[in-house]
Amino acid sequence: MHSTLNRAQGVFGFFTTVALFVAGLAALSVFLYPTDDVTSSVKLRDVKVTKGRPHYYSTRKEEYAAMKFDLDADLTPLFNWNTKQLFVYVYATYPSDPSNPTTSAPSHSVIWDTIIPAPESPYSFNALRERFFPSASSSASKKRSTKKTSSSSSSKTASKKASEPGKLRLRDQRAKYSIGDVSGKMAERENVTLSVGWNVQPWVGALWWAPHTGGAMRTKGDVGTSRAFGLPALKGRNVGTGTGTASAGNAAGAV
Repeated sequence: MHSTLNRAQGVFGFFTTVALFVAGLAALSVFLYPTDDVTSSVKLRDVKVTKGRPHYYSTRKEEYAAMKFDLDADLTPLFNWNTKQLFVYVYATYPSDPSNPTTSAPSHSVIWDTIIPAPESPYSFNALRERFFPSASSSASKKRSTKKTSSSSSSKTASKKASEPGKLRLRDQRAKYSIGDVSGKMAERENVTLSVGWNVQPWVGALWWAPHTGGAMRTKGDVGTSRAFGLPALKGRNVGTGTGTASAGNAAGAV
């Protein structure tokens, strides 16, 4: 006759086996989820090169470039039942050796990024708790919402659609990070492009990257890439050097 400890170990072992099997099915199910409709485009608006200490801990002055850009992206097909959050970034590609740009490997520097969390499931713990055991604040907000007119409800619907996760529309966005080089020289560098990348972080399974980036697991879709431009002279300003966009796929227009 089995003891209580042996029975508890058996139940726990069976639970972990079932959980591992279900997690494996969830990780494999994303292969059936299409991501062909992903589109993105990026366009340079402004770039300038200055000389100084780009960080407070820098020991020497060097040249670095700061940019502004426009970004349009529809990444909603990347959200599925196994998506925890989406990491989106814009990166600059430029020759690492300006004296020999054809043979030198290009450098990549991230200039902007953001994290888009997946919408909360109606069956999550927090959603079920608010449904069956609503807090005082949620109850008061629900009472106020019932007293609003139909016009306010329509505006709510419009704002909800505008804030749909995965859709980005940024204008004249300032880059979070400046780009530099180990040589300390960035002025008048040619063949610089901006590209859009993303990383799908699932609840369980492997990380998925944008095409031409990251590891072996890549999603489909069109990666937006700007036209090649040159960096201005030191302390100069070059407005509108990247007019128009060139996409790696067929869809490069605004979302």
